[in-house]
Amino acid sequence: EPGILERMSISEYNGVSMCAMAGKNCVAIASDKRLGAQAQTVSCDFQKIFKMGKRLMVGLPGLATDVLTVSQKLTYRTNLYKLNEEREMRPSTFTNVVSSLLYEKRFGPYYVEPLIAGLEEDGTPFIASTDLIGCPLVCTDFVVGGTCTEQLYGMCEALHNPDMGPDELFEAISQALLNAQDRDALSGWGGVVHIIEMDKITTKHLKARMD
Repeated sequence: EPGILERMSISEYNGVSMCAMAGKNCVAIASDKRLGAQAQTVSCDFQKIFKMGKRLMVGLPGLATDVLTVSQKLTYRTNLYKLNEEREMRPSTFTNVVSSLLYEKRFGPYYVEPLIAGLEEDGTPFIASTDLIGCPLVCTDFVVGGTCTEQLYGMCEALHNPDMGPDELFEAISQALLNAQDRDALSGWGGVVHIIEMDKITTKHLKARMD
C-alpha cells in the first residue's frame, strides 16, 4: 500500500492555511507564512495574499508555483481593466475574472483555490472562494482554504459574529487562524492579517509557534 505522501494531493505540497471573514463595513483576510516542501520548511515569509485594488485582496492557497503565476496573471487583468474602464474593479466582477481565468485551464488546472475579500462601493463586505477550476462560492460570513480547512471551519464558526467592527474582526480572524494552524503540520510559522475598510487597509503580522 502506498505511503501517505504518495497519496497526497499536489495542492497540499507546500502547505497553507487561509481564511477571510466579513464584519460591518469591513472585511479581513488572513494566512500563514510557511512555504514548505511537504514536511520540510523552506521559508517562513512567503506571500500568499495579494492586493488587487483599493479595497480588494485575493488569497491564493495551493501550489506555490501556481500562486506566483496566478497572482501575476490576475494583476495583469486587473490593471488592464483599470486602463480600459478608468475605474476600480468591483469584488463581484473580480470573482468572475478569477473564475474565468481558472476555467480556461480546466484540463490542466492551476492548483490554487482563491479566496476573494473586498468591499463594494457602498461598503458592503464581499467574500468568496472558488475551487481550482473556478466554481465560485459567495458567502456572507467567512470562507476558508488550504490544508487545515476542517480546523478553520470549526474556529470560524465558533468565533464569527455578524456586524463585528475592525478590531473585533481582527481578534476573531487572528484567533481562528492561529488555533487552526497549530493543529496542522503543513502550515503555520507566523501569520499575516489584512483588514480592509472603506478608507484604508491595515496589515498586521502575527507571531506564532515555530515548530
